Amino acid sequence: MKSFFEGIADLFVNVLFAPLDFLRFTDSWALANILNWIFMLIGSVAFVYWMLELKKYNDKGEEDTSSTSHTYL
Repeated sequence: MKSFFEGIADLFVNVLFAPLDFLRFTDSWALANILNWIFMLIGSVAFVYWMLELKKYNDKGEEDTSSTSHTYL
């Protein structure tokens, strides 16, 4: 069982993360952080999409916004 987990560790360290080692040792700051920029771009696009969807549903006015959930409110 130990060799199974060592095989998984070897796969990730020596094969799947090898491109990230290349990016880590580059002299360019922007190239070293390209993966972070890609994730930030995806997150920004998703945020804008979600805000536009919320605005679309808010403009329809179908949601019941009355506060009648508790008697003390």
